[in-house]
Amino acid sequence: GIQKPKVTPPPPWTPACAGVTTWQHSHCPQSGRSFPIDYNHRMVSPSDKSTDKPKVLVAMSGGVDSSVTACLLREQGYEVMGLFMRVGVEMPEDVTCSTDSQEPKRTHQGCCSASDAADARFVAGMLDIPFYVLNFKPDFDRLIDYFADEYASGRTPNPCVQCNTWLKFGKLVEYADMLGCHYIATGHYARIERNDGQTRLRRGVDHRKDQSYFLFGVRSDVLDRAMFPIGHLQKDEVRRAAERFGLPVHNKPDSVEICFVPDRDYARVVRERRPDAFKPGHIEDADGNVLGDHDGVANFTIGQRRGLGVAAGKPVYVTRLDVLNNTVVLGEREELMHRSLVASGANFVSTPPTEPLRCEAQIRYQHHAAPCTVTASHDGTLQVAFDEPQSAITPGQALVLYHGDEVIGGGWIDQAL
Repeated sequence: GIQKPKVTPPPPWTPACAGVTTWQHSHCPQSGRSFPIDYNHRMVSPSDKSTDKPKVLVAMSGGVDSSVTACLLREQGYEVMGLFMRVGVEMPEDVTCSTDSQEPKRTHQGCCSASDAADARFVAGMLDIPFYVLNFKPDFDRLIDYFADEYASGRTPNPCVQCNTWLKFGKLVEYADMLGCHYIATGHYARIERNDGQTRLRRGVDHRKDQSYFLFGVRSDVLDRAMFPIGHLQKDEVRRAAERFGLPVHNKPDSVEICFVPDRDYARVVRERRPDAFKPGHIEDADGNVLGDHDGVANFTIGQRRGLGVAAGKPVYVTRLDVLNNTVVLGEREELMHRSLVASGANFVSTPPTEPLRCEAQIRYQHHAAPCTVTASHDGTLQVAFDEPQSAITPGQALVLYHGDEVIGGGWIDQAL
């Protein structure tokens, strides 16, 4: 089973204020350091605390999204607590997982380094809310193992979806219960609607930042308690809100990288965990003709065109990864097109459909959801038939089903047909 991390007392408030020149400073009796105060922006003061609204535990990573989330909830009168998830990854420095979409430091510290923890603690101090740091290293190691195992199996993983499903939200609600918080909140660009006792998950208003795709696996009973305060905002509105609240993270850049692979060297992570995934083999065409050699199937993904190591005289793509025979198969673009797929591990936000379902399916984060018919089985298998052929349907990726902007559910792609 998953080892429960120990809840540690809130560390002393020691906000990082180095390089801040436009703020006035006051002395912090706990740390002996000075911290910035912006007298042009009004933060919600402790006297504004209200007991009329329930407690909410906010996952804070030090980024602008989760920081504004905490500020908005505090401003609305909720009794807010902050939680920072430390996962103990050292690649190459102490990196932790984030609830925001932040940009890795130029030193490749990842999305949630020690300075991010200081930023989160600083915001909690401005809001005068309890702040906790939890150690999730054993749990996060399992996530990295999954990442490496999937690549070693010829699949392309999506660790962000898995992390949301069983770590971020699963653990967040567990500790919310321990702290007496009814609600949990994150800085995701998604929306929750509650009507007639039903909870619906919808895309964020800012479709460029929409993160509903990464949330399909979150259990419905957890979504019942979830809040996404920035889901109705555009990204630039979130940054303006951060400026209004006087947050020094208002201009912190975004990221699209996996938090434990800030240098984008996926092969390095896989090699460290699964060195057996890097055995030399052949690169072939669909007829079995040898086009070249490779040094490991884990270096490739479906649809890949660059870095193939062969000169075919025409554009070719990875169309299949044969792990059993340690072979990478290449083909032309037309060979990437498929009309149907099989997925497993289905999860539905509400009741699973008992009849064939007309909806739209998204087969990867940047994919435009396409019309299809879905047939769900009792064993969690999904049969998906698209109206039009789709390119590069990739085993291991998340399949997410939508009705317009509403998330119905999803599963994990096993095979393109």
